[in-house]
Amino acid sequence: MTKLPRHQLASVVANLSLKDGSSDKRLVTTIAAYLLEEHRVGELDSLLRDVQQAWALSGYVDVLAHVARPLPQAIYDELAKPFKAFYPQAKTINVTPIVNASVIGGANMELAEKRLDISIARRIRRFKKAINVKGS
Repeated sequence: MTKLPRHQLASVVANLSLKDGSSDKRLVTTIAAYLLEEHRVGELDSLLRDVQQAWALSGYVDVLAHVARPLPQAIYDELAKPFKAFYPQAKTINVTPIVNASVIGGANMELAEKRLDISIARRIRRFKKAINVKGS
């Protein structure tokens, strides 16, 4: 059996997941089983980035927001706004929260090929650098 290139697999996953506008547990299970069977589990992060990129090209941008705790939807709507500049053709910009205990406050936003760090930790690192503190 020929190994399907990751970008082609991502295209298939993106098209199937956009087909009905919802996430399908069967699709996720099938992809996970395929990756396990083909010994390609290590490609999961790259595959997800490729799927995100394929979605974005289709007008559906999904931004992952690493946050300290769940936030109101209005905040996620505000967090989506900077990405409209990168994707003016987007039909939808969705912010998917990922609660991450290492985030002190703010958010660390990521897309397939773009990152936006608006976290408190980044501000602290920048402040330390500005005042030239060792160990930062």
